[in-house]
Amino acid sequence: MKSRYSAPPVTGDAISRSDSPTFEAKTYAKVSRRLIPFLMLCYLGAYLDRVNVGFAKLQMLSDLRFSETVYGMGAGIFFLGYFLFEVPSNLILHKVGARRWLARIMLTWAVISASFVFVKSPTVFYVLRFLLGVAEAGFAPGVILYMTYWFPSARRAKALSLFFMAIPLAGIIGGPLSGLIMHSLQGVYSMAGWKWLFLLEALPSLVLGVAILLYLDDGIAHAKWLTDTEKALLARNVAGDNAHKTAHLSIKAFIGDRRLWLMAAIYFCVVLGQYGLTFWLPTIIRKSGVADPLWVGIFTAIPYLCAIVALPLVGMSADRFHERRLHLAIPMLIAAAGFATLPLLGSVAASIVCLSIAAAGILASSSQFWSLPTALLGGISAAAGIAAVNCFANLAGFFSPAIVGWLNDLTGKSTAGLIFISIAVTLGALLVFLVPARSVNR
Repeated sequence: MKSRYSAPPVTGDAISRSDSPTFEAKTYAKVSRRLIPFLMLCYLGAYLDRVNVGFAKLQMLSDLRFSETVYGMGAGIFFLGYFLFEVPSNLILHKVGARRWLARIMLTWAVISASFVFVKSPTVFYVLRFLLGVAEAGFAPGVILYMTYWFPSARRAKALSLFFMAIPLAGIIGGPLSGLIMHSLQGVYSMAGWKWLFLLEALPSLVLGVAILLYLDDGIAHAKWLTDTEKALLARNVAGDNAHKTAHLSIKAFIGDRRLWLMAAIYFCVVLGQYGLTFWLPTIIRKSGVADPLWVGIFTAIPYLCAIVALPLVGMSADRFHERRLHLAIPMLIAAAGFATLPLLGSVAASIVCLSIAAAGILASSSQFWSLPTALLGGISAAAGIAAVNCFANLAGFFSPAIVGWLNDLTGKSTAGLIFISIAVTLGALLVFLVPARSVNR
């Protein structure tokens, strides 16, 4: 059966012209320029709406008299909604096309994110966080799946690392922006700064949701900005890449694939570290001695600046050496070291150094992880497999802030939570070596 994402057949002459390495390199550069910056911008908007609760916490907890446990539970409950709806979301995307479905996701979550201005009780906070997870379910795995329509495994690590640079970019831009909003708009029109934060940071997602409908293509065959020769090259490479991949024939075979459960376990540990950093970074910086929300926001940008340097370097190295496991495990161990050292320090400068090490390691790990499952799965199997791995692993997004919040309340310190994160990330790095190298090092 012909895939809706494949390019139409072209003549033998066109295919032979595409055999030139220079032509191939230019074609992929053209695809990267067209897709990756826009997708990064969309994910940046998504990540702002997902994690700005970490900055809102600096004012919201005292205004609403929420405990650390209430905050941790609300921050994490987002991922329960994410878990329940992620696989269906990716299957729908594969069926109806990325353009319409990604636009639906962004428009829905923009509205829900803005609705946080109405939070007055833990119950409303929990409900809106859950609905935000439902709304956003499928965006990141949907984009990862979308990348498989354009890039073969050998070129995907660099593409994914560039896409995931949106996470540190969200920190670089979102940290100072969130601090500025809360610092400057506190009390304007009798509204708290944290409410302005939720309202204003929902606007980019609203605009980008409309832009997706006008800009994005569902696949190679729909790309009017490509020539027939370029389409033939891209389609041939993707088809050749998919030829060796698993195509599950039944739900039982899919669920029984031990590789998927191993991938989910590894990524669970990565996500524990990622959201341990994201949801508690502003709090850690404030406890190190920074009181003003504006300066908290400025200081949070520094670890993300380090991460934005690390991501493309690790991705390019992984593609150059066709090696995936070490390029995932080593950054995870570096991140674990950063988390483990933090409790031993007290000064702002020392805390920023350790946070920068942790951020560079864990965010490089987050992008490099996806080189593993996308090297194994293709087609509808990739749609379900990527979403399944991501949704199960993202339950860590629930457990990480909930457990860290509980440990912080229990001990009165952040030490226990950081050690817990460090141990989990180290365990995940060890699990990486259970993945057969020959199946992913392409």
